[in-house]
Amino acid sequence: MKKYAEVFPPGEFLSDELSARNWTQTEFAEIIGRPVRLVNEIALGKKAITPETAIQIAEGLGTSPELWMNLESQFQLSKVRPTNNAIKRKAELRSKFPVRDMIKRGWIGKTDNVDVLEKQCFDFFDITEVNSQPELLHAAKKSSYSDISMMQLAWLFRAKQIACAQVVPKFSKKDLVAKLVEIKKLLSAPEEARHVVKILNSCGVRFIVVEAFPGSKIDGACFWLSATKPVIVMSLRLDRIDNYWFVLRHEIEHVIQGDGKDGQPIIDEDIGDKLAGSFPKIEVVANEAASEFCVSRLDLDNYISRVNPYYFSNKRVIGFAARLMVHPGIVVGQLHNRFNEYKYLRKYLVKMRQIVTEATPYDGWGNTYPI
Repeated sequence: MKKYAEVFPPGEFLSDELSARNWTQTEFAEIIGRPVRLVNEIALGKKAITPETAIQIAEGLGTSPELWMNLESQFQLSKVRPTNNAIKRKAELRSKFPVRDMIKRGWIGKTDNVDVLEKQCFDFFDITEVNSQPELLHAAKKSSYSDISMMQLAWLFRAKQIACAQVVPKFSKKDLVAKLVEIKKLLSAPEEARHVVKILNSCGVRFIVVEAFPGSKIDGACFWLSATKPVIVMSLRLDRIDNYWFVLRHEIEHVIQGDGKDGQPIIDEDIGDKLAGSFPKIEVVANEAASEFCVSRLDLDNYISRVNPYYFSNKRVIGFAARLMVHPGIVVGQLHNRFNEYKYLRKYLVKMRQIVTEATPYDGWGNTYPI
């Protein structure tokens, strides 16, 4: 906390100047043509120096009027400046952290006490001062590791709070890989997604949902509470069946590969629905695994070559999805990305949030997860 030096009234400096010249207050009052009482009250700090008086004092002592006005301004400010610098500290907290949104979501409590607000923010981000940079190892569904916003970090730290409250068996990579076959069977109907949390928990993977802040553009992430405690968190920002399964499988691949477990924090940017582009290697691997999981490249290529140019034929899409035993919306999502066409058969892109949150620990959409 910044400390301010003690500020003295200008009258003390005036008294020193008069003493140095061996002048009495009466003599100085005669010199500047003002009442003795005025000079006495200024010397005692009972009277403020006005611009007119500053000019007269400066002429009498051979100084500048600005000197006396500055002394007066500093003295007056010192009388009203908060001793704990509360305003500046509140401004710093709100400039760095999404305080308003965190209060609105119930992540921290509303308070006018800057000490309480500061402690809540520091505890939330596990830091000791406002200039500290919060860090959490993670591998997010984004395109580069160059930057991450404080809103995204807040989302991740809230996910960490919820994950720490979960109790699951010891993590087994072998079990997780084996369970992919079981998870794959859930793609046939939206309602089957309710089983995901139980399957992942059985492998030692914590799975939670946290609503993203508006504009934060984060779909999902995987991070580790320790080397043996992986967490998958999703935002359901794009509430569609195709995006749900793609993001989920993407994050599962990060867990399988151990991404975000060791080294410096892995930071990247959102890629939304795009599957092509210049991405870090771990994102390419996760994207390929997710795409192959939803609809294999071989199956999709065969379908496209077989039905050309009727890729978005309602009857053909339903038939293709039935053969793969996946929901038509998942096929539609893959076709949208393949051809960069997003207007066809959108009726199959059913919403998943209500289904998922009924069975999964979640925070957001009016609900604050109890910690």
